[in-house]
Amino acid sequence: MGKFLKTYQILYKKAIVDLNSAKIILRSFNDGDIELDLEVVFFHLQQSSEKLIKTILDFNKIKYKNTHDLKNLTNLLKKHDIHLENIDKLLPLSIYAVEGRYDLIQDDIQDIDTYIDILEKLTLHVEKIILGKED
Repeated sequence: MGKFLKTYQILYKKAIVDLNSAKIILRSFNDGDIELDLEVVFFHLQQSSEKLIKTILDFNKIKYKNTHDLKNLTNLLKKHDIHLENIDKLLPLSIYAVEGRYDLIQDDIQDIDTYIDILEKLTLHVEKIILGKED
């Protein structure tokens, strides 16, 4: 019988999928292969951020509300003295959770590269945490 994944493991895997989706869509956009709004890329970056934070919260058995608000989630981390480097730089992505799917939000494309860099580093850090302390 197969091993069941823990919630934080599922969240982590989905965070990686969202980050990879953002990178693939951005590459296609830059290559001119597909027509899309950059908000779709930002949406996936927001989702990756949210799921990485929830990964750490769940791993530490910290209850959180069903929210997309990165500020609320990062405040929970801070409340429990959990520090994730550059996490506050991801807070502007919160607007892409819902509003960005329906509104046109103008953002600088250079921000995308910054967010991707932060998320790639954060993903590796979170992986070390959940693999290093797994029971």
